[in-house]
Amino acid sequence: MVKVALLVRLQAKPGKEADVIRFLEQGLALANAETTTPVWFALQLGPSTFGIFDAFTDEAGRSAHLTGPIAAALMANASDLLAEAPQIEHVDVLGAKLAS
Repeated sequence: MVKVALLVRLQAKPGKEADVIRFLEQGLALANAETTTPVWFALQLGPSTFGIFDAFTDEAGRSAHLTGPIAAALMANASDLLAEAPQIEHVDVLGAKLAS
């Protein structure tokens, strides 16, 4: 069962919204390759506000993700795509329904 998660809010620079969408769509392949990331969502919260929600079975999985390829790609592209630094929140999962 997933117990810990990350909630990341991303604010696109004006005119970069489509680029952020493409970046997040490409992130799915990287997420699928991470064995410690069983849950990963890329979200559009508003016209220029995006998010990532991912959940993990334990702290080791969350820590591995934060030092993995998705985090590296996000930080490498943040200054070009985002109006501000990503807002990364560590959250606890109190309940989850995941279909198999």
